[in-house]
Amino acid sequence: MANVGINQEAVRGDSPDVLRRQALRLEYILISYNTLEGIIAIAAGWLAGSIALVGFGMDSAIEVMAAVILVWRLRYADSVEEETERERKALFGVGLTFFVLAAYVIYEAGTTLLRHEAPEASWIGIALAVASLIVMPILGLAKRRIALAMGSRALAADAMETLVCAYLSFALLLGLGLNALLGWWWADPLAALAMVWYISKEGWEDVLEAREKGPTR
Repeated sequence: MANVGINQEAVRGDSPDVLRRQALRLEYILISYNTLEGIIAIAAGWLAGSIALVGFGMDSAIEVMAAVILVWRLRYADSVEEETERERKALFGVGLTFFVLAAYVIYEAGTTLLRHEAPEASWIGIALAVASLIVMPILGLAKRRIALAMGSRALAADAMETLVCAYLSFALLLGLGLNALLGWWWADPLAALAMVWYISKEGWEDVLEAREKGPTR
């Protein structure tokens, strides 16, 4: 996955159609990966009785939602007016997914803290968290570079959500590891809760920008 088919040195000099195709390729890769990740996480979490892993699978579904919105945004080359409106709606949709993500983090972390539920030891879960720590930053940074070249705020917001997913993978891995080594069962939910303010702030800024009159690109 280290090479996602994007020549990063040539991104800024590429035509809008080439950038659009590159962005779509990244979104399709993300949808495929997150769908598989979600299925594995939910199945492994159910077998191990791990709420953290099941919740991680739900996060994958949220990420797929954001990617589908971007595919809709990028799929067709419309007139300037239509593309501006499509960009605005996509930015608004991605902004809403940030709020869904924040609600998911609060619910999962809060439930874990209230019930004193330690993350279950699951080698599948650990392997999945490590894989996401490798894949998500690569995809997120690649999407961000293309977003800057395209001037697409919606794609930049989606890239940030992908990077947030990488952080949540780290939080999951940290929680599993510290619980196994030191018995710190509360490390995972606290690490996740630390991101809620930032996630909500990103979503609020995206929604406000999308609601403003005039172009969002």
